[in-house]
Amino acid sequence: MAPATSGAASTPHIELKTLGHRIRHHRLARGYTLDALGDAVGVAGSQLSLIENGKREPKLTLLQKIAEATGVSVTDLISSEPPNRRAALEIELERAQQSPSFAQLSIPAIKVTKGISDDTLESILGLHNELQRRDREANATPEEARRANTELRRKMRALNNYLPDIEDLAEKQLAAAGHQAGALTHRTVSIMAEQLGFDLIYVNDLPRSTRSITDLENGRIYLPPASIPGGHGLRSMALQAMAHRLLGHQPPTSYADFLQQRLEINYYAACCLIPQGNGVRFLQQAKKDRNIAVEDFRDAFGVTHEAASMRMTNLMTEHLGMPLHFLRVGGQGQIERVYENDALPLPQDVTGAVEGQIVCQKFSARNAFEQQNRTTEHYQYTDTPGGTFWCATQTGTHDGGDFSITVGVPFDDAKFWRGRETPSRAVSTCPDETCCRRPSADITERWRGRAWPSARVHTHIFSPLPRGNFPGVSESDVFEFLEKHAES
Repeated sequence: MAPATSGAASTPHIELKTLGHRIRHHRLARGYTLDALGDAVGVAGSQLSLIENGKREPKLTLLQKIAEATGVSVTDLISSEPPNRRAALEIELERAQQSPSFAQLSIPAIKVTKGISDDTLESILGLHNELQRRDREANATPEEARRANTELRRKMRALNNYLPDIEDLAEKQLAAAGHQAGALTHRTVSIMAEQLGFDLIYVNDLPRSTRSITDLENGRIYLPPASIPGGHGLRSMALQAMAHRLLGHQPPTSYADFLQQRLEINYYAACCLIPQGNGVRFLQQAKKDRNIAVEDFRDAFGVTHEAASMRMTNLMTEHLGMPLHFLRVGGQGQIERVYENDALPLPQDVTGAVEGQIVCQKFSARNAFEQQNRTTEHYQYTDTPGGTFWCATQTGTHDGGDFSITVGVPFDDAKFWRGRETPSRAVSTCPDETCCRRPSADITERWRGRAWPSARVHTHIFSPLPRGNFPGVSESDVFEFLEKHAES
């Protein structure tokens, strides 16, 4: 099999409005009229006027002549800083009047003239800023979450999803509790809690909006019943609760802060369940044997398939020099969790967010749902605009429906993985909509105007999140719970 590749490039851009203001500023400082400067640089004054008003981009040769005539450098002319306060106000007002919030008002924009004072401009801008603030407030929860999550994902990609300080902290805590090898037991987790001054308490009445609650006053960590299905996840919940204390977290001051804390406690729990030293040795041997498999990694440490897959993203690039991607995809094709540092092309919304987007139908993360035998991993090569990738996908089911877990690598690294011999291969041209998002012309012609689907409304999108210091958590429920259990 041979890989497929592609590439793209982008070019920087000059802020024409700011450039125009800077040229006007230096022209007036030298006492030139438009016509006088035009004569000096060899263009008509009317052409300079268009440039100063940000309506035309000058060639570099003309910029060099303007810079020479006004006694400044080209670098000074193309600076992104407005030349003075007045110019900054005019530029800011123009941008505000181009915003969607203003466009929805259907009122004419104000044309700035010399007769409008700076104070008047500042007052008008104040109204625009308040209008945009109210719009942001209305959309804060979903959009803030997407933007903050996107920024965090980019940050972790730059770090290869590897946080050495938390790795070292976990190794230290495990050693103190006497853990050396094998799956981390519930007993060892209890010892780790005791060393921090906490008892693990399993209760049936945790508020629905919480996974655990830590009573700092009485030294208790409340968890769901140990007998719940998938109770092995209780080790992770307990470790996450401890991590807040070990990492010195304070109540989050923003959604970005909340997401950062959540990432760190999840990372700490993963480091304890699959310690770095043992995990890296296991993966290095599997690579040497050309037999890397998520299921082996999972079984060796007694964790879920998803936990093993995510832990690979922490260790494999840093210690095995192997970029990779991880996808958790819901039964309708929506991306629920994602990490990639191997250039896998993924769908994005206008904010750059990936979560919630529909992944290509040709990806194994989706077509694995169609396999007759869903108890084993599905292997596939996929040719994409970003290259060829090999993937291993495991499907599962929970209360919310079907989901799939995928780990994949670029074509050249497939030789180290079990399942590389698969003949299964697909071609994805997404984000080109003709790939899988748009029906063929003949089918469209056949059914246009002859069908009327009734959409399934996802009622959760209408459900308000509880308000409080911790996003999505009802503080009243938490405090009532603690009050009830404090007496027991």
